[in-house]
Amino acid sequence: MRIRHVFWDLGGTLVDSYPSIRRAFLGVLEAHRALLTEPELQRLLNASIGSTIDVLAARYGIEPQEFHDAYERLKREWAQTPAPIMPGAMRAMNEVRRLRGMNLVVTNRDEASATMLIRVTGLRVDDVVCASETMPRKPDPSMHLELLRRHGLDPRECLGVGDRDLDTLAATAAGLRAVQLHTPGSPLPEGVQAIGSLIDLQRLLHPEH
Repeated sequence: MRIRHVFWDLGGTLVDSYPSIRRAFLGVLEAHRALLTEPELQRLLNASIGSTIDVLAARYGIEPQEFHDAYERLKREWAQTPAPIMPGAMRAMNEVRRLRGMNLVVTNRDEASATMLIRVTGLRVDDVVCASETMPRKPDPSMHLELLRRHGLDPRECLGVGDRDLDTLAATAAGLRAVQLHTPGSPLPEGVQAIGSLIDLQRLLHPEH
């Protein structure tokens, strides 16, 4: 069945947020003369920002609040100077819209942060569901299932796009096909297809080409 609708992750997928997050956290570490490479920090961030803060605070004896404060400052900076949109994102979203599909966002970010990022980047989305006290975080599929229910969508016509295992695990658990922005050589969840960039989505939206 042809793909019509795309369920997007936000940070790291539609918005290239990781470089500035790494800079913010490395700044905290450098202030304490603690050393960590960017690739190692990114491996931690691939789990979640919250777990990254917990690991760094425990490893280096730094108060977690320092990392939280750095992240909050970064979000205020994004409100004025947003993180860049990922290459190929606008083109893929425009193509979904041209095919009369929906661009839907499922994110573990809080609603205020997600709404701000979408607004300042100018992303045109049809609906957003954020993790909250009543909506479990990915890899739980509840956010995907809520959007399927809300819009009466057939999961066989939907594609989940993310940059982490938890994104694509949530999508496949809800019955969607899933693709993942992927670093060559690292394992993928079962049934998930790798893409090198969002530009590769064109061939999935037009499998006959």
